[in-house]
Amino acid sequence: MTTTARRPTLVRAALLTIVVTMAGSLLGLVRDLLLARFFGADGGTDAFLVAWTVPETAFVLVVEGAMSLLMIPVFSRALAQHRAAREIVAATLPRVLVVLVTLSAATAAGAPVLVRVVAPGLADPALAVTCTRLTAITVLTFGIAGYLSAALRAGGVFGAPAAIHLAYNVGIVGLMWTLHGPLGIVSAAAGVALGSLFMVLVQVPSFLRHVGLPRRWRGSAPAVTLGVVAPIVVYTLARQAQVFVERHLGSSLAPGTISYLNYAQKVAQIPMLIALLVCTVTFPTLARNVAAGETEQARRRVETDLRTVTALILVAAAYLVAYAPRIVAVLLEHGRFTAADTAATAAIMRVYALGVLGHAMVGVLSRPFFTGERRTWYPAVAMAAGLAVTAGLAVVAVPWLGAYAIAAANGIGITTTAVLLLLGLRRHIVAVSVPAVGAATARLAAAAAGAGTAGWLAGRATASWPALPAAVVGGLLVLSVFVLLARSAGIAELRRFPHVR
Repeated sequence: MTTTARRPTLVRAALLTIVVTMAGSLLGLVRDLLLARFFGADGGTDAFLVAWTVPETAFVLVVEGAMSLLMIPVFSRALAQHRAAREIVAATLPRVLVVLVTLSAATAAGAPVLVRVVAPGLADPALAVTCTRLTAITVLTFGIAGYLSAALRAGGVFGAPAAIHLAYNVGIVGLMWTLHGPLGIVSAAAGVALGSLFMVLVQVPSFLRHVGLPRRWRGSAPAVTLGVVAPIVVYTLARQAQVFVERHLGSSLAPGTISYLNYAQKVAQIPMLIALLVCTVTFPTLARNVAAGETEQARRRVETDLRTVTALILVAAAYLVAYAPRIVAVLLEHGRFTAADTAATAAIMRVYALGVLGHAMVGVLSRPFFTGERRTWYPAVAMAAGLAVTAGLAVVAVPWLGAYAIAAANGIGITTTAVLLLLGLRRHIVAVSVPAVGAATARLAAAAAGAGTAGWLAGRATASWPALPAAVVGGLLVLSVFVLLARSAGIAELRRFPHVR
């Protein structure tokens, strides 16, 4: 299929993925709102969030990490060679299941040790152990869900994989809503387990229709060896370890600190999740470009994704910094979540917002490293360097700055990784123009700074307004000023939706 012929299909796939994933993200926002409303921010929510470290890690490791970065290129190469996807399933799925079952069981059995390591200063470790044992099943279910998603996306099927976030949050919201009274915060952990099962079930019909089960469970597809998997596993674990640092150090601060950090990060990263949907759809095309030696097409694909994501993230960051207290008040200040909780969360969120671009850039820049048949350790090394910066800064500064130090260290560390990935990408994979990317980022950052300043001034002028109308008007103002300044600076990315090449 030619590039021109593929373009409308990918645009439709992008739109479908955005719509379905947005629905899941909105329900995820409802999930976080209910968590704040029913349980507030205290030692109990801290215990649940420590247990939530397991599904958070499992998601980036097996859904976004190993299954996406490893299996999509494997399936894509097989399809490009006119081989049936069932051959890949026959050769890889049994081995994947053995690994996932073993890891899931080990996580449940080792829950007490895991809680002590992640959060040694936790106020209620027994509650955290109970919740961790419930969430341990996600290692298995997320892995299966990620495998099904990889097979479907490589074959150009995006609807069912996009629905996994919606299915996941249906399970969590459903159990929290019905059982928060008798079970307390444990209802959220049980909901995580149920939602992870829904992630598998929502994809099974599409998988059976478009891929199908092998007629025999042996095939000649490439084996998933330790040498192939290890760089991806180390990379994704190093990336998730930023959360480990946050919860380890946060457990030594006042009860509720881990919850404040979590709420602030979840709200601040909503724009990033939306922006990275573009890369989710274009990754199979990028993998085919690299496999076919189409270096120029691959370069344009990466640079277009970078500019699009940067524009979306920077305007969102400007809005978050200018209107953080009102955004948090509108979203979270209900039920047991008090005005004091709002003030603490908003202050931390302003710091987190400054590092969201680094997180998004890492999401874009890491993918090309995993498109070829040979694996590289460069992303893992870059992520380890960023993690070292995060941990070092946080350990030094937490005694003086508390939770703010954790949030700031997170942003500086991930931005370090993004810069290293950009430099390494040019040398090892795709000849991305660093000056062009830097110039576009600088222009967009200037537009975002102007928009954020306008929003902050407007926020002071509307200080007496209720939070909701002030936040809505402020959002429209920041967006309008950003677009106006970006157009004036000649930034073509905002004139039309970028072509999916």
